[in-house]
Amino acid sequence: MAKTTKLAESAEAQITLDEKDLAILRILQRNARATVKEISSKIHLSTTPVHERIKRLEESGVITQYATLVDHSKVRKGLMVICYVSLRQHDKKAGGRFIQSMLSMNEVIECYNISGEFDFMLKVVAENMNAFYDFHVNKLSQAENIGHVQSVFVMGVIKQTHVLVH
Repeated sequence: MAKTTKLAESAEAQITLDEKDLAILRILQRNARATVKEISSKIHLSTTPVHERIKRLEESGVITQYATLVDHSKVRKGLMVICYVSLRQHDKKAGGRFIQSMLSMNEVIECYNISGEFDFMLKVVAENMNAFYDFHVNKLSQAENIGHVQSVFVMGVIKQTHVLVH
């Protein structure tokens, strides 16, 4: 019997993945441009079932999108900053407005709602320190309901991956 893994599709539902599904995910995580034919030959399954499995993974929300990873420094975004943000008010409406403002800021490439001393963690990229200062003063600090911001400057990236299934 094939080993299976359960991944959360949503808070209420889960989808069962078998070894072939996991193999497909491993390949696509490393190369989203892999063709169905290439995947088929690697996992020893014909193209039609591979295509159907990929569609099922997409439709069930296991695969949420395909992306191109870009080296920040090569597109003039060489400064990376982690910003910890606490809000003054913690009601749902105020939090929603903060989230909407973060979604509109191109400098914010990741935003997480976190527990602990701070409410949010932002991953921000900028061309340089002057550009980050401009972002901080004219955008981030102007967002409604900001209580406190602590910025940490990334000195070097040790590990950065998007691979979840190994």
